[in-house]
Amino acid sequence: MIETITYADGAVRLLDQTRLPTEVVVHDCRTAAELAEAIRTMRVRGAPALGIAAAYALALGAREYPGEDPAAFRAHLERVAAEVRATRPTAVNLFWAVARALAVADAALPQGVAAAREALLQLAHRLREEDVAINRQMGAHGAALVPDGARVLTHCNAGALATGGYGTALGVIRGAVEAGKRLHVYVDETRPFLQGARLTAWELHADGIPLTLITDNMAGYFMAQGKVDLVIVGADRIAANGDVANKIGTYSLAVLAQAHGIPFYVAAPLSTVDLGLPDGAAIPIEERAPTEVTHLAGQRIAPEGIAVANPAFDVTPARYVTAIITERGILRPPYEAALRTALATADDSGVERPASEEPPASGARAR
Repeated sequence: MIETITYADGAVRLLDQTRLPTEVVVHDCRTAAELAEAIRTMRVRGAPALGIAAAYALALGAREYPGEDPAAFRAHLERVAAEVRATRPTAVNLFWAVARALAVADAALPQGVAAAREALLQLAHRLREEDVAINRQMGAHGAALVPDGARVLTHCNAGALATGGYGTALGVIRGAVEAGKRLHVYVDETRPFLQGARLTAWELHADGIPLTLITDNMAGYFMAQGKVDLVIVGADRIAANGDVANKIGTYSLAVLAQAHGIPFYVAAPLSTVDLGLPDGAAIPIEERAPTEVTHLAGQRIAPEGIAVANPAFDVTPARYVTAIITERGILRPPYEAALRTALATADDSGVERPASEEPPASGARAR
């Protein structure tokens, strides 16, 4: 299994996703600031993986505090948490993990700072293990939606590289393959950061799963040719009504899928659900550097001095989503009731889930 995030000898070890597919490089982070920068620069990316990385950042920050004063330690953790929250605004898993880490630290602090440090490190380890198990559950649930011989279109990278392992959307594909189904996957290149071309194609090729790489603007052509049976994508945040924020270009695929009568599925853990936001209009959308659009592999491909927009995500309205695949099963409309029931069931099962109503202060809003 591809290991996106590991921990050894006091360092968080990241499979550097900015170097794939041409180089497999492990990037070590020994401080919270280094890990926050790795999140910001997308050495690690993908909503579930960002949650795990955030938890490890809090654990590294706890280790950096030299004293034993509980109040000063807690204030230090808040500063680390603020630095982590400021990295990327859209993926709610990051904020969920920070909230969970602070809650764990508070529970352990009566036993002393050392106990809180250890509790934070164990939480980060546990989140990684939980994520792999959750992804396998999603894969098993979602495999039932994938017919034998299906041609599947996916966008961005929602695989092992975006998670603790196995993947969300690619976890469903892996689950179907493990169930003995024959598949062919159309992989959108996913401009401008090329997560599909660089990462998803790399993962699927390594697993021996048949694939065809296409540019983003070819998707409608292949749908019209009858060569796509279903679309499966991941999610970075799901609002209470089922609106889904995912990599830019997802909304276009959802509209195309509905126009061609093709099911459009979202695979995401329940930690991606943000009941604190009523709909997708409230989801903050990250705006990234213009150079990601104007340059390719370090070479300028657009004129200097032009205006550039680079929103990293868009929002797909719930009406275009056929079903949401979670670790608790397959959810169908009406999504607000289905999401609340699934979360209540998860809470009843003893799963820790601090409220995700601690998203970033307003950022750019969904278009």
